[in-house]
Amino acid sequence: MQLTVQDVLDYGLLEGAVVRTAKEFAHARPVHWVSVMEMPVENFVRRNELVLTTAMGCKNDLETFRGFVKDIIDSGAAALMIAMGRHVYEIPKEVAELAEAHEFLLVELPWELRFSTVIEEVMIDLNDLHSQERQRSEQVQQDLLKLILADAELEKIAAYIRRELGSALLITDGYGAVQASAGFSRTKLEAWERQVSKGTFPICQEPPKGNRDPMVQKFRSGELGGRKLVQVPVLQVSEEAQGYLFVELPENAGDGRLDVFSVHVLEHAATTISLWRSRQNAVEETKAALRMDFVRELANGEFTTKEQAASRARALGYDMELPYIGLAGSPENFRELFERRKPDHSSYTEWSKSMVAYIEEEIHYAAHAMKRTVMTGYADGYLIIFLEKPLESGQENQINFLDLIERRLGNLLPEVVLSWGIGDYEEGFEGFSNSFRHAKAALEIGRRKKGAGHRMDYRDTRADRLLLQLAKTEGMKDIILSTIQPLVDYDQQRQMDLIGTFSAYNHYQGNVSQTARALNLHRQSLLYRLRKIESLTGLSLVDPDDLFLLELCVRTYRIRANEPNNA
Repeated sequence: MQLTVQDVLDYGLLEGAVVRTAKEFAHARPVHWVSVMEMPVENFVRRNELVLTTAMGCKNDLETFRGFVKDIIDSGAAALMIAMGRHVYEIPKEVAELAEAHEFLLVELPWELRFSTVIEEVMIDLNDLHSQERQRSEQVQQDLLKLILADAELEKIAAYIRRELGSALLITDGYGAVQASAGFSRTKLEAWERQVSKGTFPICQEPPKGNRDPMVQKFRSGELGGRKLVQVPVLQVSEEAQGYLFVELPENAGDGRLDVFSVHVLEHAATTISLWRSRQNAVEETKAALRMDFVRELANGEFTTKEQAASRARALGYDMELPYIGLAGSPENFRELFERRKPDHSSYTEWSKSMVAYIEEEIHYAAHAMKRTVMTGYADGYLIIFLEKPLESGQENQINFLDLIERRLGNLLPEVVLSWGIGDYEEGFEGFSNSFRHAKAALEIGRRKKGAGHRMDYRDTRADRLLLQLAKTEGMKDIILSTIQPLVDYDQQRQMDLIGTFSAYNHYQGNVSQTARALNLHRQSLLYRLRKIESLTGLSLVDPDDLFLLELCVRTYRIRANEPNNA
């Protein structure tokens, strides 16, 4: 509902008024304001303002009168009502033609008619309309709040907004992906997706000029399928857009400007959608935290009975009856990346949480692509994964899964280095904690042997586990230390890497020439190092028993060198 120029012309006090130009457009010209204006116009006239004037200063000066009327037209006024008989006795033909060319209403008023009387009548109607709009706006706000309190779905909220605006609309996330729609056909939705993929939407452009309303300044406009769309941001507390509301304007919307009521509805709608998102985010964050706690407790063997774990699993949507195998992952260079990038996060903890969230998204994507169920968590610097393992599948189930994750992460987070450990499948409730414990052990052994960024299967660590068990016995510790410590001390003092030299020599089965080439050493330099190894350890490199003992000590030392209590 709005006041038009025709409504004003129908006032009884304007019975003597004569419409000189564009009479057929009087029904389509809204009146939002009313004022009295004389020259100069400058920027004192607002859009859709009904202007009353005596045209003072335009008497017998056609160009001045023409310029005055043109300024009023350019300001976007609704109509110009001129009091005739003192300064202007008739509207010149040239001025009337100018108004007709712009479909602008010029109205002649009797000189005796007081402007204050006209203004009073117009203001009464405008105030009544504003009061009605305010009441409607408040009702819309209350209705939307009731929908939030009733836990309504986003589709229901979109349908209500469409009913109030009378326009089709879309609700999207920050990237333009549709989350709810009302009034959009499948064809239009497909056209929307094409435009989003081209980067047309969401719209990123300068705010429109000429309106100081802070809400309207956030609006953007675009076009889809020949129809204008208004983009309204759904803001977070930080004033950043977390999503958008797109409203299709009617075909008869003219220049695409929104009336006051529509602006109010859109403002309430954006606030409501933001509240809905906040509620959904809180629910999802709570669910994620519960799932993470459950997976962590499962990995650590903290459940006392199978029934207790199964009950928690059902509440979280997990199926404990499926066969699972444990995997462990470790991001190796988060701290280094954080220091290098200095991202806009308040702390390293906040940044690392977001990075883990990205990785977990890719884990779930890989599981979905392979049609596998997956349970994930993160604790003490380790990614905890329980991947569904069909009984008939072999090792390729886990290998393909990790391959897919690493391919995607290579595009999304190419600088992140991840180490992986693959556990073994064990039946029964206790199999979860055992499988993850073995995966974690495999990861640690792989990291010590190969360095960061590799993966290790628990089944391939039997020799390494045996060495670790031997190293834990008191007698073996003494043998290892007495054998290897002289080499370690010498390497630290002279930077000669005798341990690496021996490993290469043993790898090439005692072939001096191949070892020298591999180490890029002269033959005599290599022989000097080998003699130094023999003199420091008291062992002979040509004696099989001494060679076996030295290899055993070096391998065990290297496995244990990176343990926390040996670091």
